[in-house]
Amino acid sequence: MSKRDLKKYLTELSKEQLEEQLIELYEKFSPVKVYYDFVFNPKEDKLLQESKVKISHEYFPVKKPNTKRRPKAKMRRSVAQKIIKHFIMLGVDSFIIADLMFYNIEIAQTYSSNNLIKQELFYKSIFSSFEQAVNFVISNGILTEFKARIKGIHQEILQQKWKNKYDFEAILDKIDF
Repeated sequence: MSKRDLKKYLTELSKEQLEEQLIELYEKFSPVKVYYDFVFNPKEDKLLQESKVKISHEYFPVKKPNTKRRPKAKMRRSVAQKIIKHFIMLGVDSFIIADLMFYNIEIAQTYSSNNLIKQELFYKSIFSSFEQAVNFVISNGILTEFKARIKGIHQEILQQKWKNKYDFEAILDKIDF
């Protein structure tokens, strides 16, 4: 069904029929429920904190009670990417999304500063996250608010002597840092 056909169909419905359909969608489909729950009760700060905890547990997992072994860090970039995508879908403020994007990079850097990482994919993945974050802040007109964090990430890359530091520098050169 096209958007035009949907609009035509909706204009033919009474107010009560529309309300019934919305309630049915809300009850049947989890994404609709999540969207409306967020729209009417945003609590962006709480959502941000919960998301930061999830991301940090990817690098610094918490030992569960009654277990002998300490859990191993999974370092999955996909976890953060799903959260960021979800935030964008909900229409969360761009400052909060950018904060989460840079937090993801910073927590990965914190992990790599204390742990030797041999997988080159880790560094490529963090570069990809960095590139996306920089493009996001540029496209949303909030680059100046995040310049200090971008510089901090770059300094940490230099300090840790990442092999792909030149890729990061190429991004910085494009935005005149």
